[in-house]
Amino acid sequence: MSSHSSLDDVEPQKHPRIMTFRPSYEEFKNFSAYIDYIESRGAHLAGLAKIQPPAEWVARKSGYDIENINMTIPGPISQVVTGAHGFYQQINIQQRRQMTLRQFMEKANSELHQTPKHFDYDDLERKYWKNITYVSPLYAADIKGSLSDEDLDVWNIGRLDTILNLVNTDYNIIIDGVNTAYLYFGMWKSSFAWHTEDMDLYSINYLHFGAPKTWYAIPPAYGRRLEKLVNEAFKENYLECNAYLRHKMTMISPKVLRQHNIPYNKITQEAGEIMITFPFGYHAGFNHGFNGAESTNFASKRWIEYGKRSSVCKCRSDMVKISMATFVRRFQPERYENWLRGEDYGCHPEEPGKICAAMPPTLNEDELKQLLESPPEQKRGCSMAVTTDKTDNADNATEDADDKASISSSSSACLKKLVVKVRKLPPRDPEPAASHKKCDFNSTAVVRIKRLWNDLPNPKPGTNLLTNGIVKNTKRMRFQTKVLTLDDED
Repeated sequence: MSSHSSLDDVEPQKHPRIMTFRPSYEEFKNFSAYIDYIESRGAHLAGLAKIQPPAEWVARKSGYDIENINMTIPGPISQVVTGAHGFYQQINIQQRRQMTLRQFMEKANSELHQTPKHFDYDDLERKYWKNITYVSPLYAADIKGSLSDEDLDVWNIGRLDTILNLVNTDYNIIIDGVNTAYLYFGMWKSSFAWHTEDMDLYSINYLHFGAPKTWYAIPPAYGRRLEKLVNEAFKENYLECNAYLRHKMTMISPKVLRQHNIPYNKITQEAGEIMITFPFGYHAGFNHGFNGAESTNFASKRWIEYGKRSSVCKCRSDMVKISMATFVRRFQPERYENWLRGEDYGCHPEEPGKICAAMPPTLNEDELKQLLESPPEQKRGCSMAVTTDKTDNADNATEDADDKASISSSSSACLKKLVVKVRKLPPRDPEPAASHKKCDFNSTAVVRIKRLWNDLPNPKPGTNLLTNGIVKNTKRMRFQTKVLTLDDED
């Protein structure tokens, strides 16, 4: 499928198209310089660009024989889609049981999940939207790691040399999937909902192997139109969170976009191709079948103004929030003092003429300086040995160990996700109606989470950075998940 615009027949010159670049190896060597080059050609105006790497560049010399890739998927997500008439909500339920990559491949190629027969990519796209609510696919998303060779020095997704590295060098913080690589293994119909990157950063996605991906992208200049449409279509969600699209749950069909005069492009990414998303470029898409991709975020000086004015979801604990202090101080020193005072007036890059103040830092300068000089240690939930109190009975010990194992994280920076469990309670003697009380599950969950947090082994007390820290959350989760644990008999 070549690049396609929604408004090809109506003044196409006004709506930028997705561009494809085929650099030589010499042009390809300097990552940041090549990004600057494609932007000088106007690639960023479409919000998405494709790059076909030179033949000399090989990300993994040993190839992609699944038998030789020793990888375990901690828990793929089952994507349950509800809705109708082009408006859909995607709920991601994390599976409790881990899978090997081979097991995931076998499930992807099974009769239930295999790619349907189709004439071409357009025919497959029609089948996707027609059957989006049927047969929930699995998606192995947000897996920390890389398939690229360790000695790969050119365009190594795991260590791109851009100004986003300042988050690590200045704050000594690693944000999984933002300034490190994440892996994604998909199957037919597994999807990524409409979204822009955390803090409206750039992103890079390399499809290592397997079936293609179809991408939809909206030019950044029209991003507000999509937000308005979604906020009206899902008004209750918008009233609860004015950055609702950050939840990455919303699927809108191309037909609906056309009906509401929202220009978009679509393009197919083949194995061995790279996709670049640009600041405030809304994108979505789906996988054609079993495949494996690697992705991360990066930044440039052009991004800083986007980052200062990006929307922030405040209702979810797993949303990434990066302090812009180091970027403003280094690259916009003449605006730094005004920015600290909340008086940095200007326009969002995609809303010229609409003057407003950029969001000030969450910390004042003294607090920020103190944190930079001696960053507090965070209490960690990773690589811990699960221990139980010997005085507890066997049932409670098993339950506590299960809870600790579920809340542990592979991230060295923070807890991975809030785990909600559903258990079958043992039978109880009926109580008199007068003494019956309604159980507050939310309060119970809060108490349990606090207890688990306090039980995590750490030589020092630790400081919770989630309230006013430099980074609101250092573990990016592209998908909102809940773990549902039921007995086998259920």
